[in-house]
Amino acid sequence: MKHLLLLLTTGLLPILAHAQTTTVSGQVTDSKKHPLTGVNIAVQESYDGTTSGKDGRFTFTTTETGDKFLLVSLSGYQDLQIKVSLHGGNESVQLVMKQSANDLRLVTISAGAIEASSKTNTVLKPLDIVTTAGANADIASAIKTLPGAQQIGDKTGLFVRGGTGYETQTYIDGLLVRNPFFTEMPDLPSRGRFSPFLFKGTTFSSGGYSAAYGQALSSALILESNDLPDRSSSSVGISTVGVNLGLQELSKDKKSSYGVEADYTNLAPYFKLVPQDRATTIYPAFWNGSVNYRLKTSRTGILKFYGYLNTNKLGFTRESLEYPGYLELFELHNKSVYTNLTWKERIDDHWRVDLGVSYSTNHDKIKLDTINKREPVNVNNRSDLSQVHVAFSRSLGSFSSLKLGADYQYALENSGYNQYHMNYADHYTALFAESEISLAPRLLARVGGRAEHSTVLDKTVLAPRASMGYKLDQYSQLSVAYGEYYQKPEPDFIRWDHNLDYMRATHYIATYQKIATNYTFRAEVFYKKYHGLVKTVPDTTNGGTGYARGAEIFWRDKRTFRNVDYWVSYSYLDTHRQYLDFPKSVQPNFAATHTLSVVYKQYVPKIKTSFGLTYSFATGRPYFNPNMPVSEFMSQHTKPYNTLGFSANYLTTIRKAFTVFVLSVTNVTGNNLVYNYNYSSDGMRRQEVTPNAPRFFFLGMFMSFGIDRRQEVIDNQ
Repeated sequence: MKHLLLLLTTGLLPILAHAQTTTVSGQVTDSKKHPLTGVNIAVQESYDGTTSGKDGRFTFTTTETGDKFLLVSLSGYQDLQIKVSLHGGNESVQLVMKQSANDLRLVTISAGAIEASSKTNTVLKPLDIVTTAGANADIASAIKTLPGAQQIGDKTGLFVRGGTGYETQTYIDGLLVRNPFFTEMPDLPSRGRFSPFLFKGTTFSSGGYSAAYGQALSSALILESNDLPDRSSSSVGISTVGVNLGLQELSKDKKSSYGVEADYTNLAPYFKLVPQDRATTIYPAFWNGSVNYRLKTSRTGILKFYGYLNTNKLGFTRESLEYPGYLELFELHNKSVYTNLTWKERIDDHWRVDLGVSYSTNHDKIKLDTINKREPVNVNNRSDLSQVHVAFSRSLGSFSSLKLGADYQYALENSGYNQYHMNYADHYTALFAESEISLAPRLLARVGGRAEHSTVLDKTVLAPRASMGYKLDQYSQLSVAYGEYYQKPEPDFIRWDHNLDYMRATHYIATYQKIATNYTFRAEVFYKKYHGLVKTVPDTTNGGTGYARGAEIFWRDKRTFRNVDYWVSYSYLDTHRQYLDFPKSVQPNFAATHTLSVVYKQYVPKIKTSFGLTYSFATGRPYFNPNMPVSEFMSQHTKPYNTLGFSANYLTTIRKAFTVFVLSVTNVTGNNLVYNYNYSSDGMRRQEVTPNAPRFFFLGMFMSFGIDRRQEVIDNQ
């Protein structure tokens, strides 16, 4: 009997179990009916459940019975709880998930701005700047591979969307940098002063930027300095142009750090080995030294100091256009100091303060001479800038915020021309207010304004700005921006005429952007209207006007090809100006209609080496030929610009030092790059404006102790 009962019970078990088992199936989609992959589905208070497949479908069985809740979860979406009845058989459910508020909060105002930082969702990371072939670790040169920037090889600065180099200003931690580049030489550009590794974030805004920044008519390069390092480290570098040393020391409690860096560059050996177009009278030599200190003042506060000192000298001659058979001499001695002290702190549950002070001075002694023909000219320029920046910000609810702030700058501009001096001082004050308002879970608006006053101009202006971002889905969004931007005329004009007014530009921008883990796509259109540009003929006035309009595309892909990272940027620009001594409105000689950059990087793990190529193209730029009639002013163009840069980085270890060998070459193919033409005053002779040499070669070895950047190079591929 017992055996019979056992047999019956055992035999009935599958039947009983089947009667209590429910098969749950269905599909998970978002609100637009797109299937969602990897969604966790589970029966509450049980271990029964599964994960959705690529098509969002799922199936699992459960022995739970009665009315239960299905728990549904996916990162970036709101959790779901769905009541189901489990009484055996099949249970089909359709699940629709909504994006979480936190994810939608990631709406940002991206119109006009390309962010390059250590964040994972940014367009470029700091290491991209260092490893871009042809950029030679110069921030501005790397930025030139992005849409909106022009390929200008004969002038210093970033020329953006029809704007001059002066119209792009640089800010470090909210403070204006008066001299971000080394002093410009005639028809030769200078590189930026600061290393990209000083900054954890770089935002290149080609227009439509925040009211927190002023005195930049076209563009802003916004740099955010590093916080405390992860560990102590030191570095040594030696290259074909110089040596450098660096030390970063982190305290044991990891609440403070200090660092010193020094480098010396001397191009004498290089110039002797590689012939230059201009004859050298003083071989270029640069001394740079910097110190930094960071202190964590509380759980939410940090104090940062950065100080920089540079001295440099150079000199060269070239054939005189005005006086055939004679030589024109240019010699420069420069000293520059920049200091920056900032403090950020949360002062209560709502408010946060950003406070910064800065002082900088730049002193140029320049000698100009037509040797044995005229008396030499000695130019003695010095500019000093002291400033204070303060901003208070607070949250307004969960997704909105308010920022209030002020800037004060005291500028001294001293200029000597032989025995003549033209000096002035300016007190510049600005107040700004800006609020980000979450109008809907996917919609963010930023509205603000900036009031500015300059004592040297004796003018006050109000600059309203507004922008909006709408998130289409988890990865893409639309942004629009409008703003009024004012800037004082260049110091060389203000010295002569204090009655000048601000120059003004009105920006309109619309952007579509999609950023996923391994690719980025941006498309942008813009229109910019210039008012009050400086005219010098017949008199110096603010009678100049102009416009710039165009379209830009950026594509970056790190997933299609293994160990390959590449990006493509294209800019179309239609711009005209009637300013300076222009007799009519024309395309200026610093603007090309079409600009294309292709950056390619490939890492080869077997040999631990990354290779890079950068190809840049620009259509010919207009130039002035005095022999042409006024009706054909600036109607002739230089030949198109084509250049290819190459770089290779070999990663290895020498004893305990993480070591990188770097080789880079600009203009590998040796194309004859002609940026412009200079004419003698009688129009009888002209001179091509070209680089000092067709190519620039760089070979260096950099060793770091404590921080291994090799993995960053690998991860960057």
